[in-house]
Amino acid sequence: MRTDRQELIAHHGFPLDRFQIEAMDVLDAGESAVVAAPTGSGKTVVAEYGIAAALADGRRAFYTAPIKALSNQKYNDLVTLYGRDRVGLLTGDNAVNADASVVVMTTEVLRNMIYARSRALDDLACVVLDEVHFIQDTYRGPVWEEVIIHLPRHIQLVCLSATVSNANEVADWITTVRGPTRYVVEDKRPVELENLYMVGDKSTEREHLFATLVAGRPNPEAGRLEDQSRQVRGRGSVKGRPRRTLYTPARIDVVERLRDEGLLPVIYFIFSRNACDEAAASCLKQGLKLTTPDEKNRISGIIRERLGDLDDDDLDVLGYPQFVAQLEAGIASHHAGMVPPFKETVEACFVQGLVKVVFATETLAVGINMPARSVVIEKLSKFTGEHHEFLTAGEFTQLTGRAGRRGLDDRGHAVVLWNPFVGFDQVAGLASSRSFRLTSSFRPTYNMAVNLVRSYSSEEARHLLNLSFAQYQADREVVKIEARLDRRAEELRELREAAESPYGDIHEYRARLEGTVGARNEGSIEWRLSTLRPGDVIHVAKGKVVGRAVVLSSANRTGGVKLTVVTARRATLTLSARDFAEPPNVLGAVELPLPYAPGRAEFQRQVVERLKDTRLVESTWTSPGTSGFASHPVEDDPNLPERLKTAARADRVSREVEELRDRVRGKGNSVARKFEKVLRILDEWEYVDGWSLTEKGESLARTFHESDLLIAECLSRGYLDGLDPASTAALASVFVYEHRSSEPPPAPWFPSQEVRKKWRRIQSTSTELSAVEQSASLNPHRPPDPTYIAIAYAWAAGEGFAEVVEAEELSGGDFVRTMKQLIDLLRQIATISAVPETRRAAEAGAELLLRGVVAASSALPTVAP
Repeated sequence: MRTDRQELIAHHGFPLDRFQIEAMDVLDAGESAVVAAPTGSGKTVVAEYGIAAALADGRRAFYTAPIKALSNQKYNDLVTLYGRDRVGLLTGDNAVNADASVVVMTTEVLRNMIYARSRALDDLACVVLDEVHFIQDTYRGPVWEEVIIHLPRHIQLVCLSATVSNANEVADWITTVRGPTRYVVEDKRPVELENLYMVGDKSTEREHLFATLVAGRPNPEAGRLEDQSRQVRGRGSVKGRPRRTLYTPARIDVVERLRDEGLLPVIYFIFSRNACDEAAASCLKQGLKLTTPDEKNRISGIIRERLGDLDDDDLDVLGYPQFVAQLEAGIASHHAGMVPPFKETVEACFVQGLVKVVFATETLAVGINMPARSVVIEKLSKFTGEHHEFLTAGEFTQLTGRAGRRGLDDRGHAVVLWNPFVGFDQVAGLASSRSFRLTSSFRPTYNMAVNLVRSYSSEEARHLLNLSFAQYQADREVVKIEARLDRRAEELRELREAAESPYGDIHEYRARLEGTVGARNEGSIEWRLSTLRPGDVIHVAKGKVVGRAVVLSSANRTGGVKLTVVTARRATLTLSARDFAEPPNVLGAVELPLPYAPGRAEFQRQVVERLKDTRLVESTWTSPGTSGFASHPVEDDPNLPERLKTAARADRVSREVEELRDRVRGKGNSVARKFEKVLRILDEWEYVDGWSLTEKGESLARTFHESDLLIAECLSRGYLDGLDPASTAALASVFVYEHRSSEPPPAPWFPSQEVRKKWRRIQSTSTELSAVEQSASLNPHRPPDPTYIAIAYAWAAGEGFAEVVEAEELSGGDFVRTMKQLIDLLRQIATISAVPETRRAAEAGAELLLRGVVAASSALPTVAP
């Protein structure tokens, strides 16, 4: 245990739980930790301890979160703890104090830093990965795996997760790929949860409110009630038995019953934005008032503070009068269709206990700290846009995790309403389920592929892919072999370095001791090539190319070692043992530039420049194949016996490395196969050339988007060139907007024939790419959508929020979210486009969009006093 632990945790002011202390012990032992515990149990205490320990040691710490709202909340928390000067924030909306000791960021920002080999990682000691169960998210999940795999191994991880049934598997995987990692699981909720079942019954005056489970089993009373209802429906009335007609209780009746039972405040989950708004409006219309005059005044003050800067016309179109009336009555809705300032106002009022009922979609269950005494789940199924899906055990646990406020409630309450399509046995099954298995959604993306090519050798890239959690779950033996291979390869590098003699070439000397060059593998040309490291200078003679060359990379192939070298005249060659008459001597070494990107032309140019200034030495000893037993310079080395032993150990480890590589090649690894398919497409579309990036590939490496390859290709073909800023913004919107309504979208509108023509070319390119992806059995990219062009153009051209939203029948939240995504894409285009005019137009377009309610929704979060 750290000697300063008590000092680091003194600010909490409450006794720590068992799992928190256990997790701190893991961190103090220098290991990483996976902490899986229910919502509200205090996982953040462990994260803050890891951060505090890093700061106490004079190092830095990062806190990553999956969503901006959670990042903003953690920024506020850490500023309160450490002060504004020591805490930074990096999201798509804000970049504040990026060099601070503690930086809060979205997980994507950290992934981008890793690929860019940012110097910000140099003194980093600890990274907190919050909501790590996002690893199973279809689109964003791979980012978590990229971070865990690529982050330098000396950096400690604190992975926070909801309760999952396979935390041990996650920890075992991280141990395999990074080093010692222990899991700490807390199953017990900080506040006991009581599951309840509410049923409307026309034969009674009040709704039934049953305990869902009795002694851990389905409540037989609720089961009997349901059976009676079924019998009546099947045969008509039964003699001597009162008629049972069940129904779903009305929303206002549910709220009033909970009020009477003392179970407010409540989060009432309804999986429809419109239904949330209708529920709040209906409760107000029916006269529901849940606040005192003092609470109403406090709510008014929060509204003025949070919304005072918004334009009156904008407030009107957002339904401000209704919003205020509901809040002052203690009622609110909360969903993604609301603009962030409205949602943040609801959150502030709810956290202070002023709002008593919030009708919310499931998005409220993720991220922000907003617990209630009770939660209500109206239905156990939700519409995905295509069909209805029953809630999983994990989703149910996430929703009910909001019930029960630590320090305020003795127990929390999760109420499920009767529904004719869901039997009580299903409700009880979910309530008693403890199964929430985390599964990987990892897949190689185009951007990931080019960044692997950019940063690693071919062998290293495939090795890293084989370390993914997806591969671990599919065939953990492959990952374990790869991890062992990684350790042995590192040991081999260290042994070879230790065996080198400053007096001469020890490998030639060892070959001489065997009687002839090539008599043993370690004295052969093949052996010599395997000892060469990036930066070594050798003499080459291949065809017309003769002279010095610098080794850029080496790779072991089935046909032997392959070297990639660059000559003094900037010619790039691939060499094998057949290209040498005898083992090549190392004439010197060039310090390679950073970041290591051997396939890049600029990297190679710098290497050649450094070669000119490198002092080289020629070997003075002639190969024993031609000079018998002439003395060798290494015989003057006083440490020669020890170096020979080390070289012999390197031989043994080298053979083990090759055996491990053969075992990996013999295994079927699905992730690597998908990677090869992605590489083939990138090669066909000229983003890679062999194992080097083309100019197009360099642009793709800096394109972080769901439609990365399509965007990069359209930029390369000039489809976004030659437009004014507003038109650039409008056309770029086709990559960010997705029409999700079951209703058909309106016919697209274009500001000019030029934009229409460019859209058709983008559409054609998308169709072409989809065909290629389908033929390769890869999931096709999301096609572009022109629906938002008119909206983006109108906003960029200066039209008011009210006019744009009312004309297009948009929700304020959807408008703001899409605009923020579009601004982010335009800022990327402003850095990656090869055309200066397009870069300027994209930057200007982003500035045109960042105004009014969009700017207000992107503002730096305020720290509560």
